[in-house]
Amino acid sequence: MRELIIGGARSGKSLLAERRASESGLHVVYVATAQALDAEMSRRIEHHQARRCREWGLVVEPLDLAAALRRHAAPEVCLLVDCLTLWLSNLLFAGEAVSQAEAGEPLRCPRLAGATQALIDLLPQLPGRVILVSNEVGWGIVPMAAVARLFADEQGRLNQRVAAVCERVTLVAAGLPLTLK
Repeated sequence: MRELIIGGARSGKSLLAERRASESGLHVVYVATAQALDAEMSRRIEHHQARRCREWGLVVEPLDLAAALRRHAAPEVCLLVDCLTLWLSNLLFAGEAVSQAEAGEPLRCPRLAGATQALIDLLPQLPGRVILVSNEVGWGIVPMAAVARLFADEQGRLNQRVAAVCERVTLVAAGLPLTLK
C-alpha cells in the first residue's frame, strides 16, 4: 500500500507518518531527502533523527528517489519518505528550473520531469508499504518571486500526481489527520 501524508509546516505530518510506519509491523527504512546545507537545516535533521526508532534503516537520497525506493522496497519493508517537498526543492536547484524561472523562461527541465515521472511510474509497482510525506504549500498567498511561484506550482502538481497513485491520502492540520482518500 502507498500512502501520501500532506500538511503544512509543523502540522504533525511527519509524526503521523512515523507512527504509521511503527504500527505497520514491517521493517522500516526511513528515506531522507534533506541536505544539511546550513546550520538551521542541520538542526532540523537532528530533531528528526532523535525521535526515530534506532532499529529503523536509513537511506539519504536528495535526488534519485525512484532508484532508492526501487533498491530498498520489499514485501516485508515499510519505506517512509520524508519528504517530497525537500526532494522537489533539491531537483529544482540541481537542474535548470531555477535559472529558467529567474529568467522568466518557460520550464524545460529534463532532470525534474524525468525524476518526477520515474517516481510516479514506480510507486504502483513497489512491494511492501510506502509512506510519503509532503507539504501542502498552495494555501497561502501567491509568492512574489518567480522561483517561489515555480516551487509552489510544481509542489501542487507533484502532490496531485502522487495522490493519484496512492491508495490512501491523509491531510494533517494542527496534529489532526483527515482522510482524503
